[in-house]
Amino acid sequence: MSENARDSILARVGSSLGGERTKGVRLTSTYTANIIPARTQHQGVDLAALFVEMAETVKCTVIHVSTNSQVPQAVASYLAEHNLTTELVMAPDHRLDEIPWSEASMLRFGRRAAQEADLVAVTGTFAAIAETGTLMMVSDPERPNTLNFLPDNHIVVVDANDIVATYEDAWIRLRGGRQVVEMPRTVSFITGPSRTSDIELVPTLGAHGPRRLHIVISGVRSGDVSAAG
Repeated sequence: MSENARDSILARVGSSLGGERTKGVRLTSTYTANIIPARTQHQGVDLAALFVEMAETVKCTVIHVSTNSQVPQAVASYLAEHNLTTELVMAPDHRLDEIPWSEASMLRFGRRAAQEADLVAVTGTFAAIAETGTLMMVSDPERPNTLNFLPDNHIVVVDANDIVATYEDAWIRLRGGRQVVEMPRTVSFITGPSRTSDIELVPTLGAHGPRRLHIVISGVRSGDVSAAG
C-alpha cells in the first residue's frame, strides 16, 4: 500500500470519528445489547450466588465471608489447606489496604509485580461477572498484569458489590458513562484456572497460568440477603 493510499484511508477513518484526536478511545453514545443469558435476567436473581455457582463450575474454589476482617484468615486457611507458602506477592492496590491483613500475622507480603519464583499472588478485581463466573482484571500501576498469570496460585479478593450480571455490565462499569475513556493497557477476562486439552485431549490445569484460582468474596452485595461465613 502506498503512503498516499494509507493516509487517505486514515483520513476517512478520522473523519468518521469526527476528526478529533484524543489520548482516549472514542465510544459511541448509543449501545444495544446482544442476547443476554436468561439466568442473569429473571426477577430476584441472586447475582452473588450465581457467580459462585458458575465459578465453581469452572474449577475455582470460592468462599464468601461477611466482612473484610475475615478475609486474612480465609486466605491463611486456604494456604494451610493446600500446604502453600505464607510468603505472598500482593498487588499494590489501595483497595486491598482496606483489609486488616495483620489479623493473620503469619502472612508476609511483597507489594509489587509478580516474578517467576513467586508461588502465590493476591489481587483484587475490577468486576466479577455472574453470567460465567468470570473475573475482569484491568492493568495499571496498582494492578500489575503479571500477578494474574505468573504465580501457580492466584487468590482474588472480590468485593460483593463488584459482582455484575453480564459482560455488558462490566464494560459499562469500565466506561463509566463517558464518551472518551482512558482505557487500561490490558483488560483480561479470567474464567477458572489455566487449562488446556491440547495433548491427547486430556485436560491439564496450569498450562498457561495459575493451576489454582481461589476467590474470596467479601461483604454482602446490595440487594442480597446474607453472606455465608
